[in-house]
Amino acid sequence: MEMKTNKNRISVSFFFFVNGFLHANLMARLPELKNNLNISNSVLGTLLFAMSVGALIAMPITGWLTTQYGSAKITKIASILFCLCIPLIPISSSFWIVGVCFLTLGMSTGSMDVAMNGQAVYVEREIKKPIMSSFHACFSIGMATGAGVGALFSHFKVPLMHQLFMMGIVSLGAIIFTSKNLIKSVTHTKTNLKVKHKLPILLILPFGIIAFCCMIVEGSMVDWSAVYMNKVIGGSLILSAFTFGVFSAGMTIGRLFGDFFNQKIGTTKLLIIDTSVAILGLCLALIFSSIYTTLIGFFLVGLGVSTIIPIIFTTAGNLDNVDASIGISTASSIGYFGFFIGPPTIGFIADAYGLRAGLYFSMSLAILMLLLILQFFRKQ
Repeated sequence: MEMKTNKNRISVSFFFFVNGFLHANLMARLPELKNNLNISNSVLGTLLFAMSVGALIAMPITGWLTTQYGSAKITKIASILFCLCIPLIPISSSFWIVGVCFLTLGMSTGSMDVAMNGQAVYVEREIKKPIMSSFHACFSIGMATGAGVGALFSHFKVPLMHQLFMMGIVSLGAIIFTSKNLIKSVTHTKTNLKVKHKLPILLILPFGIIAFCCMIVEGSMVDWSAVYMNKVIGGSLILSAFTFGVFSAGMTIGRLFGDFFNQKIGTTKLLIIDTSVAILGLCLALIFSSIYTTLIGFFLVGLGVSTIIPIIFTTAGNLDNVDASIGISTASSIGYFGFFIGPPTIGFIADAYGLRAGLYFSMSLAILMLLLILQFFRKQ
């Protein structure tokens, strides 16, 4: 039984890894895609927004599908579609076709995100101890690895189309092989879930806003850090891809050690330190126009935001007089909305006032996040 559970855990961890790995392969070379398509920041922001819309459409549908067919089957199907969609993006030079590709990519990755997190919950129940952060650490490791692969392929001037095709096919084969270890026999009971109390939205809202701000900061780094290094700082395409990897490495390290520091210094102190580190990182990257300060700054941003979301979701799920599922789902819905709308908003600001101004918008939300943490977590 224990061996089977370990196989389940490894399999689900791999799906988290692939999700981050393929996403980073594309995002690390976003400046090259932008140049190939000859589009502005706002147009690129529109494409990223199309991906967000696709994810928002797919997520609630996926939730229903998993109750009908099980999360194992949906995880496998969504992951296969994700691997097949990635190589299609650089094939066409038509904005509309590329837009459809981004929309489809968003739907597949949104479905994959919902379904594989469902699998993670089932594995956690089998093991009977909290391990969710380890799955998300695998996602971060995948992001860092994918960014490194992107930088390597860029260094050797491998066309983006060839890179995404190779990585997509390799990931596809590995997914099909490992999917046999997903948990298939999940019992879906028709529960009479009664919310203990009416949803106290005013109680959950501050934590949702913190999650919203955090995900805008994270999303701005995921989608715009490479472009910032290339277009504002003047770094090469190789260095731009490496910049995204530096941010991802910061997130990975933070998630690997977050639980340890949470136990050592407590939730409130860790959140204050995390947010302050993220703000410091943005200051370094935006105030000083240097390659080195930008790299250090983006690393600190990744380190700072890495553990905020898990802590917020845990807190929202343990609020007094609030059902855990209601607290977490409400906070996460508000938060993910920030991850979706943040990057395209920054794109539009960048076209009007420059990308540096767009990232100052991100920093302002990081400051708001710190103020909310000081206000509400001191009461916890």
